[in-house]
Amino acid sequence: MPVVDASVAFKWFSAEDGSEQASALLATTELLVAPDLIVAEVCNATWKAVRAGIMRNEQQDHAASRLAAAFDALVPAAPLAPRAVEISRTLDHPVYDCIYLALAEARDTFLVTADRRLLERVKRTEWERRVTDLRTVSETPKRLLDSRSGGQRDPDRP
Repeated sequence: MPVVDASVAFKWFSAEDGSEQASALLATTELLVAPDLIVAEVCNATWKAVRAGIMRNEQQDHAASRLAAAFDALVPAAPLAPRAVEISRTLDHPVYDCIYLALAEARDTFLVTADRRLLERVKRTEWERRVTDLRTVSETPKRLLDSRSGGQRDPDRP
């Protein structure tokens, strides 16, 4: 059950570089998990996109109403915060991204991200093996298959 961050989830609602890979991940029977923080992050990203004129209000509304349905679990961020703060200090990286890493660590799984800065920060650290670049997900199906729990996806997902 991989963890998905906001950089991937936003691509489910916006046509941009990596949207096809993100949609492919969503289209699998893979069970997905994220901290509940993802809802605020994606809604904020859609707000910025609307302000920039690259997304319509209707797209933002769709993202806000459908995002949670994409996940088999939205995990409360508060219990992850202490570990995320430790990871943040070690990586010298924002805590909100480290919440996703803390969840991947707690669930003994991996994080799928399109965040280039995070991908660079985890190189040659103990978290490198826990982070997968969205661009390589289609190239590493075995890693996804190995994490499957056998559950079925909701056909009404975004």
